[in-house]
This record gives sequence, structure tokens and C-alpha cells, in this order.
Amino acid sequence: MKHLTILVPDGENNLSSIVGTYKIFTRANEYATAGGGKQVFKIQLAGISKQVDFYDGLFSVTPHTYISAINKTDLVIIPSLNHNYEKAVKSNEQLIEWIAGQYKNGAEIASVCTGAFMLAASGLLDGKNCSTHWAVADNFRSMFPKVNLQPDKLITDENGIYTNGGAYSFLNLVIYLIEKYYNRETAIFCAKVFQVEMDRQTQSKFTIFKGQKLHGDEMVKEAQDYIESRPDEKISVEYLSSKFAVGRRNFDRRFTKATGNSPLEYAQRVKIEMAKKALEATRKTINEVMYEVGYTDVKAFREVFRKITGMSPLEYKARYNKEAAV
Repeated sequence: MKHLTILVPDGENNLSSIVGTYKIFTRANEYATAGGGKQVFKIQLAGISKQVDFYDGLFSVTPHTYISAINKTDLVIIPSLNHNYEKAVKSNEQLIEWIAGQYKNGAEIASVCTGAFMLAASGLLDGKNCSTHWAVADNFRSMFPKVNLQPDKLITDENGIYTNGGAYSFLNLVIYLIEKYYNRETAIFCAKVFQVEMDRQTQSKFTIFKGQKLHGDEMVKEAQDYIESRPDEKISVEYLSSKFAVGRRNFDRRFTKATGNSPLEYAQRVKIEMAKKALEATRKTINEVMYEVGYTDVKAFREVFRKITGMSPLEYKARYNKEAAV
């Protein structure tokens, strides 16, 4: 039997990702034994404290054991750290060191949402792809520049390390891991019991683009502000580089390094975010919205919209505009 460790870090973390992970893996074990098979995992909650309180003491978790009592495990799951990820990283150094040691001993590691901050602090994500909640992408890039952040992806899977997007998308990661460690049949069963949509690949449709400005390049910030103030205009990189008196290649390099997007991608995201808000809250047609954000070609607008959100403009409007749904 394999061993699964669900971590309970010190500090105010996310209870739902701990409880939800435990419940679904427990149900997967029950399904396996009901069919005449054997349990795949011995499941244990482990931490560095005897008890961890949540939500100002309203709830508490008493882990099964301390990490020091676990010499070897097969799969480690790091829960979401909510918005306290910087504090959690500082107060869980022992846990982070243990994670790195277990990976070197052959364990696979999975992080939920902002749990990626703890995983990245171990150094295991350096040079690898990673996802986390879209809302903390700027801070993550700033803290861990060696990690290849993929904020549009729902799940990354690389060299025995798994990460996922934000909030309750941890359910998708758990179903993904159950399919890997059990089988497709068990994953489908758990997805149906817990009513989780299977095989989701992106968190793009949930992203609210606010621009990436936690960097120190003032020229790039000015260029960002300029792009954001003119969402209805088509602004070329040549014009921007000339306006800020920087060579085209150097401008492109500095902008991409600072924001994680090329100038063209950034302008597209600004336009599509404006379009999303119009589709959510107004009666405007797709064409009217398209013209407002500077597009004149329906096909081009539709392609960029789908690339960024994972949905067509019409699908997006139908999902998020109450009047359109009626």
C-alpha cells in the first residue's frame, strides 16, 4: 500500500482543500475495496504542530501524526495557504525542508492554489512549469523568478510535481491524481459522487486581468498605463518603443521580462478584459463590443477571445450575462 501525506501547515490556511482532499481520496479507497480490490493509499494528515486552528479558532485540525514520524511517503499534497502565503512560507521552514527531502527520496508532490508558494520555496519548482491562483500571479513571479509560471493552466504535471490553479479547482487536481494512482473508472466514480467536472484544462475563464505591475521597470509601467488608457486603439510595438525611446528588441525584451506577456499579448488581454465586462453587464451585441475594444475583424476577435478565456464571446455572454441566459 502506498502512503499519502496531506500536509497541515502552521498558520491560517485553507481548511476546505485539506478536508476535501481527505474525503475524496478516502472515498476512492472505499470504491477500490468495494470492487474486491485493495486500498491504494494509507492516508495521513501531518504537520509540525499538534493542532492547527482555522478562521480565528472556529475550526481546528488535529493531524494524525508529525512529519518527523514519516520517514517515507509516496505522495505529498500541500493545501492552499489562502492569502497568507508569505507568512506561511516563513513559519513552515521545517515543513518545506521535509517536502524537498521527500521528493529526493522518490515521493511525488502536489500543491493546491497558493500552496505553490510553499512548494516553490523548497526550490523544487526552479526551471519547471507551475500554476497557482491567477490573483497572486504577480506576487509569485516577483518571489520566484526562476519558476515558469503558467497562470492560465489548471494543472501542471512535470517530473512528479503537480500544481493547480485557484480555490476550489483543487477538486480537479484530486480527480486527476485519483485517475493516475487508481484508474479512470475510480476517477469517474468520484467525479460523479462529488459532482466535479472532469478533464478541465484551464482556469482562463475565471481570470480577471489586472495587469502585472509588481516590478521595478518604470518605463514598462508607463507603457502599460498607456496601453490600458487606450483599449480601443491598435498600438504597435514600434510606436511604443519609439514613444519611450527604446530600441524595438530591447523594449520587447524588457516588457516581457517585467510582465510575463509580450506587448502584443498585454494589449490583447487589456482589450479582452474590457470586452468581458461589457458582455457580462450590458445588452451590447458581440459586434458592438468588438468595435469598442478596437477590433474590426470578427474572426480575429473571436480567436483572441477564445485564446485568452477558453470560450467564444457568445459562450461567455451566455454564461455570465443573466439577461442573455434568460
